[in-house]
Amino acid sequence: MQFGGAAGTLASLGDDGPAVAGLLADELGLALPVLPWHTDRSRIVEVAAACAGVSGALAKIARDVTLLAQSEVDEVREGGAGPGGERRGGSSTMPHKHNPVAAIAVLGCTRRVPGLVATLAAAAEQELQRAAGAWHAEWEPFADLLRVTGSAASWGAELTGRLVVDPARMRANLDATRGLPLAERVSELLAPALGRAAAHDVVARASAHAVAVGSTLRESLLGVPDLAGWVDGAGITSAQIDAALDPSGYLGSAGTFTDAALAAHARRQK
Repeated sequence: MQFGGAAGTLASLGDDGPAVAGLLADELGLALPVLPWHTDRSRIVEVAAACAGVSGALAKIARDVTLLAQSEVDEVREGGAGPGGERRGGSSTMPHKHNPVAAIAVLGCTRRVPGLVATLAAAAEQELQRAAGAWHAEWEPFADLLRVTGSAASWGAELTGRLVVDPARMRANLDATRGLPLAERVSELLAPALGRAAAHDVVARASAHAVAVGSTLRESLLGVPDLAGWVDGAGITSAQIDAALDPSGYLGSAGTFTDAALAAHARRQK
């Protein structure tokens, strides 16, 4: 609430100024500030920063969806029809397309946020008891910032609520990498017998060979005599190599982190 009179002193109310401000705050259901804030724009900047944080989180989700929904990736898609039952995401020229409409709308909103926040931050410098121009420069950007952030949040809720994930496609994409993302795990498997440096060198050479000839990391490790000799010397079997190259067994603490994030969200909702 802002109630400070011409210069922020409530002089026209005499000694009753603070009491009147308190009664007004109660009537409106608003918090009573410690001081009138004619030229203290920290509240405006704090709200703008909060909007920037929210829009950044929403934009990250939306950007990942647009990337994962590309035809060559195809791991997620926006499911269902629009709120009115209409088909969404089609193309006037390419009938096969299914554009991620909600994700694109989120990005369209959040792309405007940094500029609006910058304008509000620049307007925070306000002279003497009442600014000439800076205060007025806040009005439209502040309203626009609240509008685009709220719109992005609305689209984000629809996006996450309708998101369809394709685990089979995810696995196929992992398999297409020919085991290379699991090189670290294979190196750790070899390290106790070969030493960390030697194990890293063997796996690096196997990875380079796989890339050069278009084979899998497994084929390079077990099929190239020089490399296979190191694997055999370490006492590692082909079954152990297969297990190390299974991405489903190398998730680390992902499940724990997911549970912790959901629990933290549930606590905030109470």
